[in-house]
Amino acid sequence: MRVLGIETSCDETAAAIVDGRRVLSDVVSSQVEFHRPYGGVVPEIASRHHLENLVPVLGECFRRAGLSPADLEGVAVTRGPGLIGALLVGVTAAKAIALSHDLPLAGVHHIEAHLYSVTLEHEIAFPHLALVASGGHTELYLVPAPRRYRRLARTRDDAAGEAYDKVGKLLGLGYPAGPRVDRLLQGYDGPAIPFPLPRMRDGSLDFSFSGLKTAALRMVESGRVRPLQDGEDPAAAPGLLEALHGFQEAVVDQLLDRATRALEGARPAPAGVVLCGGVSANSRLRARAAEHFGARGVPVWVPSAGLSTDNAAMVAALGEAMLRAGERDGLEICAEASIPLGEEGEGTA
Repeated sequence: MRVLGIETSCDETAAAIVDGRRVLSDVVSSQVEFHRPYGGVVPEIASRHHLENLVPVLGECFRRAGLSPADLEGVAVTRGPGLIGALLVGVTAAKAIALSHDLPLAGVHHIEAHLYSVTLEHEIAFPHLALVASGGHTELYLVPAPRRYRRLARTRDDAAGEAYDKVGKLLGLGYPAGPRVDRLLQGYDGPAIPFPLPRMRDGSLDFSFSGLKTAALRMVESGRVRPLQDGEDPAAAPGLLEALHGFQEAVVDQLLDRATRALEGARPAPAGVVLCGGVSANSRLRARAAEHFGARGVPVWVPSAGLSTDNAAMVAALGEAMLRAGERDGLEICAEASIPLGEEGEGTA
């Protein structure tokens, strides 16, 4: 089926058209420049720019695919979770297109779309573990069969990507910090200042990243690390690269620690690990995950960088699968800021 996907859950305005597993077009308009002065995403600004950007993004999406709305067989849209005002822009547009062209509509769960994104490029096996790491979510799922999910762990405070942005802001890197940290540390082989690896007292696999920001703050307050100044060479800021290296290793350590413990405790044994979400675009995480699980004979499936961050191709692909399975939503569908996904599992080890 040729399905249009629309994604407006946060600060990317995106539209894509897929035909089965073929991506015919995929357009993303970023709002980073508008949110950078505030050090993070401002919901009201995000909503306003979605209103301004969505029609041009849709036009470019159809142009690249060489199609018109009359060529579509369905519409999919992220209905949540996300920023409610931002979601409403996409949901309203999707309903209007579905109504005006008499097309079936699928409301897509944003996290499930990330989990599904890997199927556009890889043949995956079941059961498998799936680790979602992004700016707003860090969760670990057992996936026993297609589109069945049992959540084993979640973050109890900050998400992994959120920790990157908070520590990056504290150390003078600006917003968004994740891609810049990744670039700065590529090729760096110097020392690292150690950061803590938290463990839950109840033995759960849940994540916690807020302590990394506290540790970075203490380093700055003690003078061990000096934040980057405007226009300064990062190598000239005392302790900066060492702190960033230690921080990134701590994030990766925690993600791999929880996934490994889940892998060892799951029965039947998972056939592999899916790594997705915006943080999965990080080159250090990709390299260490491939090495870590590869040594155990466990395959790792990761979307390409463009499909790791928020995009509409994953929304369209999941919507296409839903529509083919007869899952359709009416025009009464609403945006929802928070939507659970799957069942709660026994995430202890």
